[in-house]
Amino acid sequence: MQKRKLGNQGLEVAALGLGCMGLSHGYGPPVDRQEGIKLIRAAYERGVTLFDTAEVYGPFTNEELVGEALAPFRDEVSIATKFGFVIGGEGLDSRPEHIREVVEASLGRLKITTIDLLYQHRVDPKVPIEDVAGAVKRLIEQGKVRYFGLSEAGSNTLRRAHQVQPVTALQSEYSLWWREPEEKTFATLEELGIGLVPFSPLGRGFLTGAIDATTSFTSGDFRNTVPRFSEENRKANQALVERVSTLAERRGATPAQLALAWILAQRPWIVPIPGTTKLTRLTENLGAVDLVLTPDDLRELDAIAAAVQGARYSESTQRMVDR
Repeated sequence: MQKRKLGNQGLEVAALGLGCMGLSHGYGPPVDRQEGIKLIRAAYERGVTLFDTAEVYGPFTNEELVGEALAPFRDEVSIATKFGFVIGGEGLDSRPEHIREVVEASLGRLKITTIDLLYQHRVDPKVPIEDVAGAVKRLIEQGKVRYFGLSEAGSNTLRRAHQVQPVTALQSEYSLWWREPEEKTFATLEELGIGLVPFSPLGRGFLTGAIDATTSFTSGDFRNTVPRFSEENRKANQALVERVSTLAERRGATPAQLALAWILAQRPWIVPIPGTTKLTRLTENLGAVDLVLTPDDLRELDAIAAAVQGARYSESTQRMVDR
C-alpha cells in the first residue's frame, strides 16, 4: 500500500489505517476476541500500518486486543492510543501526573515499550495545553512515546501545544458529511506541518449505504444518541447516499470506496482510519487506495455533500470538542 507522511516529525504510515474502537466499544457488544485478532492481523497482512485505540475503548479491553494482535509485527506497525477521559467516572483529566499514569498502564496493556502516537483524547479546559504538551514532551524524551497528537482540538490549541512539543497529527471527524475541519483547521495544519487522521470517514457507517430510515441500532450503539442518526435525519440524508451510490456504480466502485477516495484526494497528509468488524468490509475499504477520482468526480461529490442534515453529536458531547 502507498505510504503517507503524518506531520513533519518523521511518522510515515500506510495511506489507510484501522480504527479499532468498534471491535470492543461503541457499536454494541464487542466482537469475539479471536475474531478481533484475526481482523487486525488481516489488516496488517493487507498493508495497514497505523492502528488506532484508546484506554477508554472498553474501557481497557481494546488496548489489550490490539496489543495481542500486533505483538508478532510490533516493529512493522505504528500504534496510536489516547489519554484524557476519567475512567469509571465523568469528565476529563489531563493533569501531567495522570498522563504519566495512563501511559504506563497503556504500555502494559499494549505489550510495548513505546507508544508510537499518543493523543490527548479531548482538550481539558482545566489543564493548560502547554502543561499537557510538556508532559508528553518529557515522555518522548524518556522514550515512552514517539509522537504527540491531539483529538478534536481547535486551531488556537494546536498552535499553543505545537510551541511546546511539535504536534504530529490531529484526529478529528472528517468525511463527505462532516467537512468542518476544512474551514476550521486545514490552514493551521498546513502551516504547522501537522497531519490529519479522520475518524468516522464513512459517516459512522451511513456512507456505506447499509443504513437507512428503517435501520434499528442495538441498545449499546452510541448512534442512538446522535441527532444525525434520528429516523427523520436518516430519511433526509438518504438522498446523499443514493447519489454517492450512483456515482460509485459509474466508477465501478462501492459507496464506501468512493467516500474514502474522496478524503484521500483532499490532501496528501491525510490518513483516514475507517473501522469495521467484518473482513469483507476491510477488504472493500482498502480498495479505495487504488481509486483515482477525476476533477469531475470531485466536483460532483462536493455538490452532493452540501446538504447534510442533523448535528453530529448531542449537545453535551459537542461542548467537549473544538476547544
